[in-house]
Formats: sequence, C-alpha cells, structure tokens
Amino acid sequence: MSLQIYHNPRCSKSRKTLEIIQDAGVEPAIVLYLRDSPQATEILEIADKLGKPVADLLRRGENEFKEATDLPDLANDAALAAWVAAHPIVLERPIVVDTDSGKAVVGRPPENVSELLG
Repeated sequence: MSLQIYHNPRCSKSRKTLEIIQDAGVEPAIVLYLRDSPQATEILEIADKLGKPVADLLRRGENEFKEATDLPDLANDAALAAWVAAHPIVLERPIVVDTDSGKAVVGRPPENVSELLG
C-alpha cells in the first residue's frame, strides 16, 4: 500500500488522519501542500480520484477564498485548479491518495481514511 497525504500539521483533522494511517502500520508520503503547492494537473488528478469537481475541494470559509478578486468560474475545473495551485490554503485538507489503487478520500472526518486502509 502506497499512501500520500496532503497534510497541514497545524490542522487537527490532518494530524488525526495521519495518526490513523500510521497506527495502521503505514508510513505515507507526506505532502506539505502549503509549502510545496501541488500543480494544477495534480489538483485535477486528485479531483478525478475523489470523483468530485475541483469546486468541491475548496475551503470556502478561508479569507483567501472569500476575498478573492481573481477567482475563476467555479464550473471550470482547469482554471479553478490553476487558481488553487496559486492559493493552496483553500484546498480541502487532509486529502489521502492511495497511489496503487488510484482511490482518494478527504479526511473529514479522519475516519474516512479507513476506506483506503481496508
């Protein structure tokens, strides 16, 4: 099993999700997405693995989202993914991807990761 977690260490849900993964004996690849922002293509791939449009991966309560003056049409996945790549704070967290199966889950609640752990 090869898991990758888009992680924000300051987020309690992200920390709990990582803990559940590690307690299951899996050491995931940790992507500190606020420091190493995913590219637009990666965001599109994540949305595809989740079976959701990019708009569903947004933290709409974040000031950066609410105050955005350059926000593209929320129905335009490609443009929105490029915008999220430039504003990673608005990306939902944590997101866990099983790179072997191509499946992904959002760790809200953290127990959602159990779907990937079998």
